[in-house]
Amino acid sequence: MKKIYIIILTLSMSLVSCDQWLEIEPEYTQDAENFFNTEEDFQRAVIGVYDLMQTNYLQIWIGEIASDNSIAGGESVNDTQGLHEIDNMTHGGVNNELRDVMRFNYTGIARANFIFENENKIDFASKERLMAEISFIRAYFYFTLVNYFGDMPLIVDRRISINEVFQIDRTPKAEIYAQIERDLDRAIQELNWTNPELGRITKGAALALKGKVLLYQQKFSEAAQVFDELISTNQANYALVSDMNTMWLAVNQNRSEDVFTIQHSGLQGGDYGCLVCLQGNPAVGFHSIRNYVGPFYADGNSYNLPTQNLYDFFGNDPRRQVTILDLDAFIAAQPNPDDISYAVGGGGHTGYFNNKYIKRAAERGLPDDDLTSQLNYRAIRFADVLLMAAEAFAQTGNDARARVELNKVRQRAGVAEITSSGAQLLEDIYRERRLELSGEGLRFWDLVRTGKAAEAIPGFQVGKHELFPIPQVEIDLAGGRWSQNPGY
Repeated sequence: MKKIYIIILTLSMSLVSCDQWLEIEPEYTQDAENFFNTEEDFQRAVIGVYDLMQTNYLQIWIGEIASDNSIAGGESVNDTQGLHEIDNMTHGGVNNELRDVMRFNYTGIARANFIFENENKIDFASKERLMAEISFIRAYFYFTLVNYFGDMPLIVDRRISINEVFQIDRTPKAEIYAQIERDLDRAIQELNWTNPELGRITKGAALALKGKVLLYQQKFSEAAQVFDELISTNQANYALVSDMNTMWLAVNQNRSEDVFTIQHSGLQGGDYGCLVCLQGNPAVGFHSIRNYVGPFYADGNSYNLPTQNLYDFFGNDPRRQVTILDLDAFIAAQPNPDDISYAVGGGGHTGYFNNKYIKRAAERGLPDDDLTSQLNYRAIRFADVLLMAAEAFAQTGNDARARVELNKVRQRAGVAEITSSGAQLLEDIYRERRLELSGEGLRFWDLVRTGKAAEAIPGFQVGKHELFPIPQVEIDLAGGRWSQNPGY
């Protein structure tokens, strides 16, 4: 039928005179080769690169569920089975969530590379800023891939043909890190500290991510220098917000503590078949209380449930109630507890919920509001910057400066200052990271990079689980050139 349609279309065209044909201007038709002719073309393409960062829900899930902070939860153990396998450390090369991580990040890289390929096609006033923004985002995508999978194919500034897919090998992660640093240096050099358009990448975000990248490579001296520049210069006026209890409400987004934030909107819907198509934050609905009927919160799917281990770890630290919703205690404290109900999912139940990224009745987006939360993902906030700085300073022997940055975070939390030094100070910083940042998708990576994963995560095998497996389907699509990560 397609061939018949083309023949009919061709014959119909032949009946039109040349003059008539030349006057026709086909609407809404544009291909890759005649794009990037205007500043608007570049602006639209850059937004397309930003768009792929909204797959951050995978980071929140896997970064918490793979650690000792939470269990997968959900309707059953077969509901999003890949998360349950990651939870149990039984994941292998066939895992939908891990394949999504690889596909989504490489899609974002491909979009960025297409723009870089056409960088010199035209000039306009905002071009250097736009190129710096996507330099940052490409670095962020590659950093994510290296953390998950280690060595990965490195492709920059160009598209690749289908034939090249069968010829590209995995690049050593040291080379990928070098490219990440080059991209971030470009972003740091070109970007301003602030941007009037919310969500745009800034110099502060680029400095923060570079410091994090250096820290993950154990380049502690270089990381300390970058964090010192960010904290000391601070022309964006980053600061810890005073009220931890309300900072995770939607009305308190894009405040002084937000250094690198991925924006979401509750105004555009979608469906479960394409979470990457959403503009909302689907993690929020997935984290929320199954079949909940009651005040303040709203119903959801009961995923990514905090563990008893995490709840007990907080002790009396006031950040426990900020981080974890103890649902039964919350219900018991209401004036009408008998009127409040919820369901327990077959995928596991702890009684606790992620109180940072949870659906609240007053913050619902458009239907299906499980998928359209307006809550942004705080990829790097200033508290994280201070704790990373403290770690870098402690690792380079500057205990006094490390305590200064660490205690800024503890002072905001209303807990006693740390006075330790040496190895104990470093342990206190690691402990503080869990107290401050749990629920935000960072715990697994902290455990891995500090060598503490095996003692904290049941089933974790040293030499294997530091990396996730390359999706087998991607190995097959590459013609079997790529070796699988050790142990899988």
